[in-house]
Amino acid sequence: MLRSTEEIVASLREALTGVGVVPPSLCVDPVTGASDEKFALVTLGRCNVRTAEKLASVLRGERPPVGAYAVDVRDGRVGEVMGHVGGNVQLRPVGRGRERDCPPESTGPAGQEEVLRARVRERNRLP
Repeated sequence: MLRSTEEIVASLREALTGVGVVPPSLCVDPVTGASDEKFALVTLGRCNVRTAEKLASVLRGERPPVGAYAVDVRDGRVGEVMGHVGGNVQLRPVGRGRERDCPPESTGPAGQEEVLRARVRERNRLP
């Protein structure tokens, strides 16, 4: 049995959201979805460059993907993944600062609480 186009779009949205990619205009193409076309088109939609970069990172299998937050388990610092260069993950501290290289095996996912704590710490830092 074939799944409906709406079910497939929902499945794709769930899979992308599961890896941290949220395409803002993912939907069934209204023209082909309303026609007698056996296979309606899916509109992947427009997104900003950060979302496109994150999607490309996920498709390349980079872990953690660009744009995600990760913890350097060696010292507990939280950073945003800016890229993967020379076998290392480039982490930028939350808020500001220079990227630093971190071996991928020394990174772990950063929870929302950890990211929020890092943001508050950065905001409370004296200039």
